[in-house]
Amino acid sequence: MAQTNTASEFDEVIAVCRTLFLKKTTDYGTAWRILRLSSITDQIFIKAQRIRTLEEKKVSKVGEGITPEYIGIINYCVIAMMQLDFNEDDLLEIPVEQVQELFDAKVKETKDLMFAKNHDYGEAWRDMRISSLTDLILQKIFRVKQIEDNEGQTQVSEGVNANYQDMLNYSVFALIKLGVK
Repeated sequence: MAQTNTASEFDEVIAVCRTLFLKKTTDYGTAWRILRLSSITDQIFIKAQRIRTLEEKKVSKVGEGITPEYIGIINYCVIAMMQLDFNEDDLLEIPVEQVQELFDAKVKETKDLMFAKNHDYGEAWRDMRISSLTDLILQKIFRVKQIEDNEGQTQVSEGVNANYQDMLNYSVFALIKLGVK
């Protein structure tokens, strides 16, 4: 029962993110293709750091809360995972239909990973504080930055893709806990 509920909650959150992502793709095209992976990582960092600041200060001076920031983290994680599959010779502009297919494929891979981990961890995220999910995202960002600084080389650690997947899933969990549908 819990997995079915998690699946539908996951899908509801992703539907919100996907809709926004595709609307922005229609408006801006795939301008994000120009970004290096390190720049995408920094964009995720900015969003996660803002969430943490809002959690601690409890006040937003620009009027937006943490929900749009978690949505942004999800969408930037998908962008990062897509960028990993491209090389510098690939076109910068990609048709919206192809972007939609790529988005869906990356989210499916990430959702599959979430269910594998949920099986092993027993949905422990449901008992976690949202602030802990924020901290885990920040930790993953620092891991990715270190891997990037090491030119992608790791000795025993998973690579950047797995870290982006974890950040996406933590953000989905936070949005589920915040009641986003």
